[in-house]
Amino acid sequence: MFLPRQFDHSNDTARVDELLRTHPFASLVSVDDTGLPFVTHLPLHLRTGPARANQADEPRVLLGHVARANPHWRWLQARPRALVTFLGPHAYLSPQVYPDLVRVPTWNYLAVHCEVEATLVDRPTDKDTLLKYLIGDHEPAYAEQWRRLPTDYTERMLAAIVAFELRVTRLQCKVKLNQHRPEAQARTHAAYSVGGPEERALAAWMERLGLWPPPPTE
Repeated sequence: MFLPRQFDHSNDTARVDELLRTHPFASLVSVDDTGLPFVTHLPLHLRTGPARANQADEPRVLLGHVARANPHWRWLQARPRALVTFLGPHAYLSPQVYPDLVRVPTWNYLAVHCEVEATLVDRPTDKDTLLKYLIGDHEPAYAEQWRRLPTDYTERMLAAIVAFELRVTRLQCKVKLNQHRPEAQARTHAAYSVGGPEERALAAWMERLGLWPPPPTE
């Protein structure tokens, strides 16, 4: 994606992982047999592990699954390289936040794009383990109900999906909060603080990144 330097947080490991975990509903993009993009929208679980000797960062792996009837897993099998995108909070920004009128509206947002290599997971026991990660993310109490379901039912449910591990090979993290316009930060934060859930989330990110309040002057 287009990533101006002032919005680039790709090396901010903590921020990237926070976004992937708090906004797990992703878009998985592959190329189908006609050469066109094929997109599946789905939740993904972020798994990290010990860094390898030749890696500066912990390897990231995204876990997910699709219905067996969804042809996307076949595209991943044929062409394992794919793209995953995550969209965090986002909202409109009025030019009224600026001290002068020669301005235009914009849209602020947080996003992560991950280039990945896919490995299919089709053994029932491995798929069951993968599902428990997703259950743990969204409804841990359901794990007990899943364990108590009839075996023939869970076997049918597992057979009806194809799971995968998506190893992240490169990522971009874009945090666009109008930080290159310091003259508008006070009014931007004020406007977002009284807005809806998306706007308030952006106001919180401005605080988290030290954009507001401004650092004390000596």
